[in-house]
Amino acid sequence: MKIKIANLNAREKQTFRLHLIYSFVEGIIMGVLAMNEFVLIKSLQGSNYQIGVLFQLSVVLMVLSIVFNEWIKRTQKKVLLIRLVGVATRLPLLVFLFFPRSLEGINEAPGFQILFLLIFLVFYLSTPVLLPTINLFLKKNYRHDNFGPLYAYSTTLNKVVMLVSTFAFGWLLDKDPYCFTYVYPALAVLGMVSIVLFTRIPFTSSEVIVKTGIIESLKSSVVSIWSIIKGDKPYRDFEIGFMLYGFAWMTTIAVITIFFDKALHLNYSSVAFYKTSYNLIAILILPFFGRLINKIDPRKFGVVTFASLLLYLFFLALTEYFPQHVEVFGIKIYFMLIPAFLSHAVFAATMSLLWFIGSAYFSKDDNAANYQSVHLTLTGVRGLFAPLLGVFFFEALGFSWTFGIAILSLAIAIILMFWSIKNRTIRSK
Repeated sequence: MKIKIANLNAREKQTFRLHLIYSFVEGIIMGVLAMNEFVLIKSLQGSNYQIGVLFQLSVVLMVLSIVFNEWIKRTQKKVLLIRLVGVATRLPLLVFLFFPRSLEGINEAPGFQILFLLIFLVFYLSTPVLLPTINLFLKKNYRHDNFGPLYAYSTTLNKVVMLVSTFAFGWLLDKDPYCFTYVYPALAVLGMVSIVLFTRIPFTSSEVIVKTGIIESLKSSVVSIWSIIKGDKPYRDFEIGFMLYGFAWMTTIAVITIFFDKALHLNYSSVAFYKTSYNLIAILILPFFGRLINKIDPRKFGVVTFASLLLYLFFLALTEYFPQHVEVFGIKIYFMLIPAFLSHAVFAATMSLLWFIGSAYFSKDDNAANYQSVHLTLTGVRGLFAPLLGVFFFEALGFSWTFGIAILSLAIAIILMFWSIKNRTIRSK
């Protein structure tokens, strides 16, 4: 794979090489975990609210990002920190070796749905630590002009591997709905390997290690984060837009799983087909968006992201009223889902960049982790209520109204981004 970016220095080349390897391994992991909610609802017969809780777990822990960010700042040995967190949070996946391999076994010993959720609660504990620190490692090693393109190339590789592993896992699940009992433990090993590989990226912190007490430091961290939100108005607008987007996404994400299972009756292979299709298109357009995010205001980039999700939900909702479809090799292809997943492809490509590195475009290099910590904390705040609220909307109002509320939220976010671009200028670094 020839990278057509001029003048990469030796440090960037080494970082990029390790970043690619890490992205490859993580692509396998995330591709398998993309089917998580369907394993819970189909193989383990989980309830609607348990599906909501599963999605909630992946984001709600980010509300602790303020605490974890202080821990990160106070830790001199950040490489050791990442490795310990990576191993401790992935090791519990080995417990799946002891799960029953039949529905009868699941029914005879109830509680495996809860154990499933607890295992992934531990797994997602790594997020508030790893994401800000990984952002810090990359920001310190990639120059600003190369940050977006190099990140996009790594994300492209990640998505290629992800779509292959998603489709393969979906196919395996149709053959054996309980193959996750040995696939998930394999992820534990891969996850630990990927973390060790990533921590070989060279890193030297220029931050002064804090010597004050943890309570005082936390207060100082809260003040610092509040000062970012209060003082950086363009960034504040950006995060308000993200809150509106996040509300829309999180209130529908569990409902979409229920919609695919209960309304469209999709099997594992059909779900994997749709996930693979939009990710394949996202891969093709990621390099373009990687260059674009370096050239335009991140709020304008956000408009593209929010609008593409709006269109995805709009066409998805129409599928309930226009359910015409054909079946090819056991895969149900709904005509209305074609424009839906084309829109989702744009959303997947742009959000994979905007969510992870969008906040970095508002910050100075040494402040990148703080800005990402604000971003993750606000993600956790909306995760406290949005997934379960979405299930409540669905059970009280149905699919259409739930999707409609989310579409309205996205429309407001788009209007806010346009207003902010017109009225507030991002301060120079």
